[in-house]
Amino acid sequence: MIAKLKGIVDQVDSDSAIIDVGGVGYLVSASARTLRDLVVGGSVTVLVETIVREDAIALYGFLETAERDWFRILTTVQGVGARVALSILSTLAPDEIARAIAAQDRATLSRPAGVGPKLAARLATELKDKAAAFGIAPATSTASGTPLSAPPGSINEDAVSALVNLGYRRVEAFGAVARVTQRLGGDAKLDAVIRAGLQELAR
Repeated sequence: MIAKLKGIVDQVDSDSAIIDVGGVGYLVSASARTLRDLVVGGSVTVLVETIVREDAIALYGFLETAERDWFRILTTVQGVGARVALSILSTLAPDEIARAIAAQDRATLSRPAGVGPKLAARLATELKDKAAAFGIAPATSTASGTPLSAPPGSINEDAVSALVNLGYRRVEAFGAVARVTQRLGGDAKLDAVIRAGLQELAR
């Protein structure tokens, strides 16, 4: 399976790009967010998710690990294929997806093309634990129904904050902490999560 491509941007279209790797052009579908950052003639390293179907092998490219992680997570939900996942990632940044799911904000989740109210509800319900894994605490509400952020204090939240304070982008910190906690388990200590998160980000 192709996991990464390092080469020259040969062409950029509305929903895909061609990456030239040693004279071989790979057609890579990507979100509008990723495609905006590609420069024809420029060098690039693209993380790739390879999906094999009966009639084709499709490559989906990402510049950020967090975007690739959310692509994988989103496509686990019934009704979310690769195209809908890219539509979501074109409209919402990874941390916006995590916050919308944690807050059960179905209006935001239904903004991308191809996501109706029912699918937005399914995303909010089925992925709320995933949002927590990305360091986003579920929202609570006041008696008047106004959403409030849950008080900070979880190990994941503290680890993300520590990595952000060390200069990493919040989206990158989310992804690193999510991968680390899946590997170390829910009983991991804060210092272990931060240390492993730094190693993950240094790769």
